[in-house]
Amino acid sequence: MDFIELIDSYKEDIIKSTQEIVRIRSVEGEKKDNMPFGEGVYLALQYALNLAKDMGFKVKNIDNYAGHAELGEGDETVGVLVHLDVVPEGDGWTYPPFGGEIHDGKIYGRGTVDDKGPAIACLYAMKALKESDLNLNRKIRIIFGTDEESGWECVKHYFKHEKAPDMAFTPDAEFPVIYGEKGIIIFDLVKKIKSNQDGKLILKSLKGGNAPNMVPDYCEAVIETEDLSQIEQKFNSFVDTTNYPLHMKKEKNTITISAEGISAHGSTPEKGKNAITYLMAFLGKIFKETSDIGEFIKVYNERIAFKHHGESIGAAFEDDISGKLNFNPGMIRLENDEIRLTINIRYPIKLSAREIYDGIRNNLKDTNVELVEGEDDSKPLYVPKDSELVKKLMKVYREQTKDIESQPITIGGGTYARALKNAVAFGPVFPGQEDVVHQKDEYISIDHLMKITKIYAHALYELAK
Repeated sequence: MDFIELIDSYKEDIIKSTQEIVRIRSVEGEKKDNMPFGEGVYLALQYALNLAKDMGFKVKNIDNYAGHAELGEGDETVGVLVHLDVVPEGDGWTYPPFGGEIHDGKIYGRGTVDDKGPAIACLYAMKALKESDLNLNRKIRIIFGTDEESGWECVKHYFKHEKAPDMAFTPDAEFPVIYGEKGIIIFDLVKKIKSNQDGKLILKSLKGGNAPNMVPDYCEAVIETEDLSQIEQKFNSFVDTTNYPLHMKKEKNTITISAEGISAHGSTPEKGKNAITYLMAFLGKIFKETSDIGEFIKVYNERIAFKHHGESIGAAFEDDISGKLNFNPGMIRLENDEIRLTINIRYPIKLSAREIYDGIRNNLKDTNVELVEGEDDSKPLYVPKDSELVKKLMKVYREQTKDIESQPITIGGGTYARALKNAVAFGPVFPGQEDVVHQKDEYISIDHLMKITKIYAHALYELAK
């Protein structure tokens, strides 16, 4: 396969293109004229389409919601769904999160793995096929989404105007092949607050987390009190006992208590350390359970904290295909006389959102905490292991990696694959590889980037020939 060897000649261009697109801060922002998800996302889409056009592909922009690059002819289409938006960068980076800097053979930046690096890899994979003048029986179309991390409005809009591919993959998860994805719901647990005062304590502010699908790495509470010394004494004792990563800052009659966590993807909350949970554990030591604030804290600490599978809040569901439910408290806010905790759940393939909601509501009926359902229910994905798509991708993976042991898997993460009837996730992370998605210091090694470009070129050839 000469087209695989051709990819090595693109190395410097692949690196440069990845750096350039990573430098665009494509976090969803304020909607502007012809920029449905903000300027940064718009610029990333323009960059990808211009790069594809320079490579000689047919390109199309669908109202700046999404776009595509296309190669070949044929009645059937092989699709690749990538996304160019990224989650917020968070704090604590060693290198600039939108610098695209190279250190020790790694390109650092938000989106290097999720999903800009793989998007660039797929473009150059398609370029290799084009420049090899291969006879393909199916068209290949790379679809660039721009709202994957939020509401998927991009692909919803795209498929209102364009025909869906006959088969597709998305390079936005793990190898070898992901044939099943859990369902996803996002909802709020809300506690109305008649009074934010408990004796001498007044909770002035409570906020943590950047997005529902991220384990929050920071949370803080601002407390006004006449008795700073007593709070300080309890704080020091608590930190000495638990060694939790909490910090205190005093100013006049106000104390700010902050917690540091470790971010991770919301589908794998056990891989992170939840800053909300650390902070709530301490707040439970100073607010009485009988107060408005304390009542919510008690529910959190007893039914949510450190429980990654919903086992104490009526959501301990699992199945034999995809395993246990995943439960991530992603954001918390005190505003408008209420505490609002945003939860991201990945539920087993054989279950339904209704069963999850009913289980949690039943569990909370003895509390004053209300469950407010989210608008979307991203239903599970399931493509049989013996389908043409899964079998061909597994063949490519095994030939390219010499890994003959790995089997198709299911995940809790949600990818664009579920936007289609016949699509799966395929890479870019290899089994056992460090998980840096949605974390500070996200990176992709140059060797990894080159390897996946070759895998994707081989996959596109096998599916389109």
